[in-house]
Amino acid sequence: MTEQPNLAEHFEGNRARLRAVAYRMLGSLSEADDAVQEAWLRADRAGIAGVENVPAWLTTVVARVSLNLLRARRSRREEPIMPDPVVDPASGVDPEHDVLLADAVGVALLVILGTLTPAERLAFVLHDMFAVPFEEIAPMIERSPAAARQLASRARRRVRGQAPTPDPDVRAQRTVVDAFFAAARDGDLDRLASVLHPDVVLRADGGTARERQTVVLNGPDAVIRQARLGAQFFNIAHPALINGAAGAVIRAGDQVLSIMAFTVTNGRIAAIDVLADPDRLATLNL
Repeated sequence: MTEQPNLAEHFEGNRARLRAVAYRMLGSLSEADDAVQEAWLRADRAGIAGVENVPAWLTTVVARVSLNLLRARRSRREEPIMPDPVVDPASGVDPEHDVLLADAVGVALLVILGTLTPAERLAFVLHDMFAVPFEEIAPMIERSPAAARQLASRARRRVRGQAPTPDPDVRAQRTVVDAFFAAARDGDLDRLASVLHPDVVLRADGGTARERQTVVLNGPDAVIRQARLGAQFFNIAHPALINGAAGAVIRAGDQVLSIMAFTVTNGRIAAIDVLADPDRLATLNL
């Protein structure tokens, strides 16, 4: 008779998936790790006796923990505009990040997920990204399966309307991003305009340590003006992959000044998301 895996083996075998669930729910790498740890403690106390589908059960445990963290954050009004980016060298994504970044979970998508209610976010993330049935989602948010379905549908419409789908070819993305930086450095306004989508949005999160905490700019003209102001820093823009897409780390020596994530759609930049909060940058493993 084959010996069945114990809880610890199940948990380690599903750890990457559980972290991916928590990251999509919370948009924070550190909070995702906290959620996974708390999920382990809860699962260890409960045990798996009588659990038929342990991976699915563990997914619901980490989702419940993440939902509680998300609700607590909302009650304290601490929702950041910019999620924690996953930064990799321009040469390729670290294999450890493959599961975390599956389904093209770009920064722009996480920004839009951050605008959803906790219940909407849970319903969308679990059903659309991890194929969890609404019958299992409903008890977590104390709703009926039909209500959970409606929440996911509402979230889906917002995601489709506001989170552009990135082009799949990262090399083509890089060509567009490099053209943006070159045009900004050269002051070539026509070329800058040519690489920007008509509905481009720029979001910058400077954190609480700066006078202007959040900047949101819409349209090519506003983004071009901001690019011209920031052009002096583009000489120290180092190519990187941000959540698997072409982006850059603005770095002066060992000091990281900002991280820029780009969403390139149909050969044009549809979104630029900038993390410039020095406190949060200091916590990222770069």
